[in-house]
Amino acid sequence: MRIPIITANWKMNKTISETEEFITSFLPMVEDASDVDIIIAPPFTSLSDAAGMLRDSNIYLAAQDVFYEDKGAFTGEVSPLMLKDIGCSHVIIGHSERRQFFGETDETVNKKITAAKRHDLEVILCIGESLSERKSGETFNVLERQLSEGLKGIDISSITIAYEPVWAIGTGKTATPEQANDAHRFIRQCIRNIYGDNASMQTRILYGGSVTPENISGLMKMPEIDGALVGGASLRPEGFAGIVRYNRIRP
Repeated sequence: MRIPIITANWKMNKTISETEEFITSFLPMVEDASDVDIIIAPPFTSLSDAAGMLRDSNIYLAAQDVFYEDKGAFTGEVSPLMLKDIGCSHVIIGHSERRQFFGETDETVNKKITAAKRHDLEVILCIGESLSERKSGETFNVLERQLSEGLKGIDISSITIAYEPVWAIGTGKTATPEQANDAHRFIRQCIRNIYGDNASMQTRILYGGSVTPENISGLMKMPEIDGALVGGASLRPEGFAGIVRYNRIRP
């Protein structure tokens, strides 16, 4: 049975003091949540402080991105070695905003995943289609390409897939549970084709795209959805706790 994962991606939000305030409030709200993996991805500047506060908790720490070299003349970049040293266990790679605004490609995604796994960081690989690609019927082609190219030559163990339709990120629009489940089912079939039945059954696939405390239960009822990658709704401790505890408020 796949354990659900609920991940907070704070993006470019929260100072160090705001991070400390969030964690102080949030920890007591979820300290008994033993049936779900909880991950928080603060900005780089808050990782060290967050690592110290989360060290003895039930929450994992993730970075929002990583570079594919361990060290060198790469101004402004952060290596997997540095993330591991600071206390990260996970890293998000290939988020649509990285692809859209910073020129991330399937090739660079592949190199980043390779580097992250070299240092035993667990990877959350983001894939998803734009609105124009969905309207033109290209959704499955896009997902298959991003998955196969992003994972080319890579063992899928310790990798989680996050399906994030680009048109639903930060827009208030959400794929219906059925739409999301269809995409997740296709992704799982792609994994089966590449890696076999066991890997397909074991790999966790998250949904990302305007997830809220109000819609999480409907999404999590779908058989192929194993959790959520949460953006704006993860910035308030009460709201994110409500998403983490979705199974306590199911009708």
